[in-house]
Amino acid sequence: MQGMSENRRENENLRSLAEDLRNFEGVKRKRGIRDLVKTLWNADKVGSRTIAGFGEDAAVLMVDNDNFVLLAIDGIWGKLLSADPWWAGYCAVLVNVNDIAAMGGTPLAMVNLTSTQKKDVCVELGRGMQDGVKKFGVPMVGGHLHPDTSYDALDVGIVGTVRRDNVIFSSGAAPGDKIVVAIDLDGRIYPKYNLAWDNTTKRSTAAIKRQLNTMVEIGEKKLATAGKDISNPGTLGTLGMLLEASGAGAQVELGKIPRPDSEELHIPIAHWLKMYPGTGFILTVRDEESATECIHIFEDAGITASMVGEIDASRKLTIRDGSDKATVFDLNQEIITGIKQISK
Repeated sequence: MQGMSENRRENENLRSLAEDLRNFEGVKRKRGIRDLVKTLWNADKVGSRTIAGFGEDAAVLMVDNDNFVLLAIDGIWGKLLSADPWWAGYCAVLVNVNDIAAMGGTPLAMVNLTSTQKKDVCVELGRGMQDGVKKFGVPMVGGHLHPDTSYDALDVGIVGTVRRDNVIFSSGAAPGDKIVVAIDLDGRIYPKYNLAWDNTTKRSTAAIKRQLNTMVEIGEKKLATAGKDISNPGTLGTLGMLLEASGAGAQVELGKIPRPDSEELHIPIAHWLKMYPGTGFILTVRDEESATECIHIFEDAGITASMVGEIDASRKLTIRDGSDKATVFDLNQEIITGIKQISK
């Protein structure tokens, strides 16, 4: 009887974790995307250059038969900006560079839209962007300032390039593919914003470039069937978006997800899975051999990587811990962004 009670308690804990992640604000705030994209409908299909638009980390536009342009924009979460404007400016560079890297591309330049009437906030946002430009080696070539808004906001757009045959899309995962999660664990919780894992401020520009180039190499070697950078929905929320874009499901072993093991950090699993990990990517690959090769590429650049599960046709993201399991997302009945439904 005692063993049965312990098993029931473990199952309840796993279900509680799944519910917590499903209702995480970083995930739920993505649902509004459906309404906007539904209004825009097929605006991304106008003209003849669009290869991929809504639902990708960056839009893919044809330049010629061999080269594509990558175009992306990210707005900084208001909670982060309020907590630390310098960090918001820095992260505005970080997240955009990662969007280009996630597609197997190389960033070229950025522009910003800064909205604030507070001089001190404006200065800190600018300092953060400047430090991000120096750290990631990507220029900020222009932008626009709204000096009289009643709110503070920062949005940064980026352009990059990728060879035609090397693009890593979000939508290519298929049943039987293996899932690889890669995160640079050598970092800290950012002091003023505990949902951010800071693993870049102490690294050199050369080390960061090497880490970002892992995705370029993976794209060149055609190892990935799909990929995304881990963003503010957290590790499993990002995987959920990849599954939604691919029309697929997945089984994930919770204990295999890379996670800091320092006893001094004391980061609960629920907290860790909600964090923006700075340098972090999710890939799907065709087989274990490809997964092993990707893991070696990441590890050579100082990124911890692991094969954590497998893609299936269920359209559910299920987490497992030993014999226990729980559903985080059932994409047969719910949405994360809803873009896939609109495109049908």
